[in-house]
Amino acid sequence: MSMSQTPEPSSDGATVTEEATITTPEKEKKADEVVEEEEEEEEYVVEKVLNRRVVKGKVEYLLKWKGFSNEDNTWEPEENLDCPDLIAEYLQKQKSANEGKRKAPGEADGDESKSKKKKEDNEKLRGFARGLEPERIIGATDSTGELMFLMKWKHSDEADLVPAKEANVKCPQVVISFYEERLTWHSYPSEDEKKDDKN
Repeated sequence: MSMSQTPEPSSDGATVTEEATITTPEKEKKADEVVEEEEEEEEYVVEKVLNRRVVKGKVEYLLKWKGFSNEDNTWEPEENLDCPDLIAEYLQKQKSANEGKRKAPGEADGDESKSKKKKEDNEKLRGFARGLEPERIIGATDSTGELMFLMKWKHSDEADLVPAKEANVKCPQVVISFYEERLTWHSYPSEDEKKDDKN
């Protein structure tokens, strides 16, 4: 029953009116809460994919967010992202940039990639190929069928196995020092001493 149809409010009408007055603000209040919750769960839009890395076996992308500055860029796991087109675009640019670097090095992005590539090459390089100066030989092994030295390098915490043949040529003094440290002398009695012992 609506209020306009009832000229005199009855006790039932008053109750309905009061309920309507009470429930309307509650409904408005609930609607406001829903809007606030939606604002809290606001989705952020990815403007651009800037970089890619692998952390503990998981791929992450550095993202530029639409409407935010570069200071707000974040690394996000691949599984959390819903922007396959932007990821594909980034990967395609990287692929073409890598091909272009082989042909024409020296781009701005190329300098950063060169340093990463050089670091990766240093990690792949072993022994004398690293260009480090030998400090000392820690040990030796022939487990591979060839005599190898475990070489400690100056200004590096890493040691590498290097072929003894190569070490003999490139750092003979280090090899000599290694052998001298481990050299043991066995003295045998001379002929005169043997005769004296018999007497």
